[in-house]
Amino acid sequence: MSDASYKKLARVLDTLPNGFPPTDDGIELKILERIFTPEEAELFCQLKLNFETPDQIADRIGISLEALAPKLETMEKKGQIFGVDMGGVKIYKMLPWVFGIYEMQMPHLDREMAEMCEAYAETFGKQFFENKPQLMQVIPIESEIEGDHQTLSYERVSNIIENSQSFMVMDCICKKEKALMGEPCDRPMRVCTAYAPIPNLFDNHPYGTPMTREEAYELLKKTEEEALVHLTWNVQSGHYFICNCCGCCCGVLRGINEMGIKAGDVINSNYYAQIDPELCTACGVCADERCQVHAIEEGDEAYHVVPEKCIGCGLCVTTCPTEAISLVKKPEEQIETPPKDEMDWFDKRAKMRGVDISDFK
Repeated sequence: MSDASYKKLARVLDTLPNGFPPTDDGIELKILERIFTPEEAELFCQLKLNFETPDQIADRIGISLEALAPKLETMEKKGQIFGVDMGGVKIYKMLPWVFGIYEMQMPHLDREMAEMCEAYAETFGKQFFENKPQLMQVIPIESEIEGDHQTLSYERVSNIIENSQSFMVMDCICKKEKALMGEPCDRPMRVCTAYAPIPNLFDNHPYGTPMTREEAYELLKKTEEEALVHLTWNVQSGHYFICNCCGCCCGVLRGINEMGIKAGDVINSNYYAQIDPELCTACGVCADERCQVHAIEEGDEAYHVVPEKCIGCGLCVTTCPTEAISLVKKPEEQIETPPKDEMDWFDKRAKMRGVDISDFK
């Protein structure tokens, strides 16, 4: 029964748009065994990608509310599902593996779990990055695109912050995983942020620290100083997180750096950096200290950007001592407009993968 429950859960997760591909050695099933009990696995498979109240779930699956409610609370605490308190009424929904269950394992991650997730990363990544829309989009450093009157709202970090009423900072799961495996990053770990349009949503959060709006801006400024890339959900509206990522730990950027996948297939971005060879003094700061995806190469007399490798984050621009680097908007035919919102992303991704998610909507 238990083995069948985990195989069923794995199939459901792989049917979701984000994917959860099988491996030859079954490491993905071992990961699920660490996170779920067989009963929790069965209940997860009955949830939806849309929020529901416990009453709605109980009526739909034929279980008493008294029996269901504590199970949902436990599953939320274990990072298996996502729950929100809407002023005394809880709502819940299922989560994909990434972005979702994996990230919610922050307080439960140990070395054994980290090694299993790392072992699964290659199989997962191959499927994950070969399909679009991409999960993440780059948010350029805003000061470097302020003069562009065509800049869209979802390209501005300030738009996410100003549209939010709750703010939280937490450790980066990718950095924690690498540190547990003996490969710590020299950049700060507590740099991932969450946002919500509801006041006080993150009060008493089990592993995050609430912030003010001003503190959120200050943190993002510090992450830019640390040469961390701002990444968020690849949608036009409904953003609820900004990850601040390095190329050595981030599971997304490692798709470019270690798996050799084309940057545009991994991340959506509307910009690329450009170096003026007349102004470049070949100091190497941009390539050696700032670029997280090795998109800047040394030439005979000046450095140059490889456009197809560049993710347009702007980190190289802000520290160039001669102001030789600028961000350039991609030609219109190269710009990929993100899905409207989360459900639109799910629908487009499901269509691209050829999976039917109608049972989970």
